[in-house]
Amino acid sequence: MQNHLEKMRAQRRLTQQDLADLVNVSRQTIISLEHGRYNPSINLAFRLARVFEVSVEELFIYSEEDNHD
Repeated sequence: MQNHLEKMRAQRRLTQQDLADLVNVSRQTIISLEHGRYNPSINLAFRLARVFEVSVEELFIYSEEDNHD
């Protein structure tokens, strides 16, 4: 799943660690999210969206091709 996480984080001048602390995950989780190697839980997606004051849909880009179920 693609996302705008790195761009939004940079606009807010947050480090990966700053963001990780705000949403209570590890810095490695933020790195994995930014590189598209990890899809967040719905709870984490909402916490991240809340930090950036955007909707989940504005932060994460879902496509049918991403759905491997």
